[in-house]
Amino acid sequence: MRLPIYWIDAFAETQFSGNPAAVCIVEAWPQDRLLRSIASENNLSETAFLYAQDGGWQIRWFTPAAEVELCGHATLASAAVVARYLTPGVESVSFESCSGPLRVSVRDDDRFILHFPSRPPRPSADAGPVAAALGARPSSVWLADYHMAVFDDQAQIRDLSPDFHAIAALDHTGLIATAPGDDVDFVSRFFAPAVGVPEDPVTGSAHCTLIPYWAERLGRDRLRARQLSARGGLIDCRHLGATVDIGGRAVYYLQGTIEV
Repeated sequence: MRLPIYWIDAFAETQFSGNPAAVCIVEAWPQDRLLRSIASENNLSETAFLYAQDGGWQIRWFTPAAEVELCGHATLASAAVVARYLTPGVESVSFESCSGPLRVSVRDDDRFILHFPSRPPRPSADAGPVAAALGARPSSVWLADYHMAVFDDQAQIRDLSPDFHAIAALDHTGLIATAPGDDVDFVSRFFAPAVGVPEDPVTGSAHCTLIPYWAERLGRDRLRARQLSARGGLIDCRHLGATVDIGGRAVYYLQGTIEV
């Protein structure tokens, strides 16, 4: 079996920044074991698999260790592949996923806007395990799909030295650390060692929770964010109530074929 594969740096302003994602096109769904093996071989935080159906696309996302129910950067990368290579000229791309229908708007200069569900956090009283896992005590801890630890300033986020084994033992698959930013509205880092991603370079799905939190705290619907991983990434954010807009740029790196 020969499958087209593309490698895109998502939420990137230049090549070798942002979050790299692989996108594979399938003509029929292979066994899950093969999808997991391809994702493990790619060894990126996510590989997206696309299957054309009814004028849109089915999408699934795999880390090197597991299938996940929502992924932002690999969805942006998938929309970039569709818009440049598969159906050039489209103004939006629609996906069906295990999290429901998703839509991505296509803008000029390889910029894309994910229209994703808003997943606001609720306060959590149990800060101890999160603080121990991060090696620093946050000012508050919140909970949605992921744990979220809020700190007072950007330097605290930059200087975190997390214990990945302790994070993997938490009762949710990911941990967000966030604080006000120096030159943006907020910054974050994201850790998900339980699904094979010790630190994710730029995490779209985490912004489903970050955007409603910071929009309410700052009293503004439009925000600018930066993820403070080694690669780094910029995210344009908008809070729309039940949904959020997560915007960023795609930078193209690789196009080829895999044989399995």
